[in-house]
Amino acid sequence: MKQYLDLCQRIVDEGIWVDNERTGKKCLTVINADLTYDVAGGEFPLVTTRKSFWKSAIAEMIGYLRGYQSAADFRKLGTKTWDANANENDAWLASPHRLGPDDIGEAYGVVGRGWRTADGSRIDLLRQIMDDLSKGVDNRGEILTFYNPGIFDRACLRPCMYSHHFSLLGDTLYLNSTQRSCDVPLGLNFNMVQVYFLLAIIAQITGKKAGKAYHKIVNAHIYEDQLELMRDVQLKREPFPAPKLIINPEIKTLEDLETWVTLDDFDVEGYQCHEAIKYPFSV
Repeated sequence: MKQYLDLCQRIVDEGIWVDNERTGKKCLTVINADLTYDVAGGEFPLVTTRKSFWKSAIAEMIGYLRGYQSAADFRKLGTKTWDANANENDAWLASPHRLGPDDIGEAYGVVGRGWRTADGSRIDLLRQIMDDLSKGVDNRGEILTFYNPGIFDRACLRPCMYSHHFSLLGDTLYLNSTQRSCDVPLGLNFNMVQVYFLLAIIAQITGKKAGKAYHKIVNAHIYEDQLELMRDVQLKREPFPAPKLIINPEIKTLEDLETWVTLDDFDVEGYQCHEAIKYPFSV
C-alpha cells in the first residue's frame, strides 16, 4: 500500500498535464514507476484505501491465460472489464476485423496463446514457458508477451500491461511485468493483483517457490475527472494491513487452469478496506 500511495502522491505533486487523444481527456502524468510485491512473504498487494474487486482482476488474468477473445467469456468467468472496449469503442465498432458483439479481437491472451509468425503459423508462448519452467529450464527469454504491433488493427485495444518475463534462480521463480500505460486510480488496483497472482499461480503449477514480482509502469497517470477523488478522498485515508491470497492447492497444471478452475478456487483472508470510490472510466 505504501508503494501505491507514494505513486499516487507523486503524480499529484509532480505530474505534468498531457492531452490524451484516444479519450479526449487530460491526464496528470509521470514517467517510470517501479513496484515490488513479496509473493514469497504472502503480502497480497490489494488496495485497502477503497474497496477493491480482486476477484474481477483475477478473472481477467485467467481469461488472458485461457486466450479468451470474447467479452462474453470474461463475463462468464466473473468480470465485465472488457464489455466497454468490445462494444462501446467507436473505432473498433467500425473496424472490418470486428467479428460482432463482445469480440475484443486479437488482444492480450489471444496473442500470448497464438502469436502470429511471418509464415502464418501460431506459437503458444504460454505453453512453451510452462513446459520450460516445469523442467527447471530458464533460457533468459521466458517471456509471455501480448504486444504484437503488426496486428494492433485487429484488436479493440493495445495491451497496457504487455510483457511478463519469468526467471528461475535455483527453484525460486521471479517475475518482471512491464506496463506501458496505467490509469492509476482504476487500473493499478487491478494490475497489482494480477502481477502478484500471475507469479503465485505459475509457481504453483510449475512446482517452484514464488519469489518476488517486479512491476514496471512506464506512463502512470490520473485522468482529469479522477483527480479530485484521488487527492481529496483516497489519499486522505489510512491504509489497513495487507491481506493474504489463498489459492486452491489442487490447481496443478495448465490444463486445470484452462478447464475447471473458477473464482471459487481463490479467497482472500484478512481484507479490511474503506468504502468504494466510483472513479470515472475512460474508454
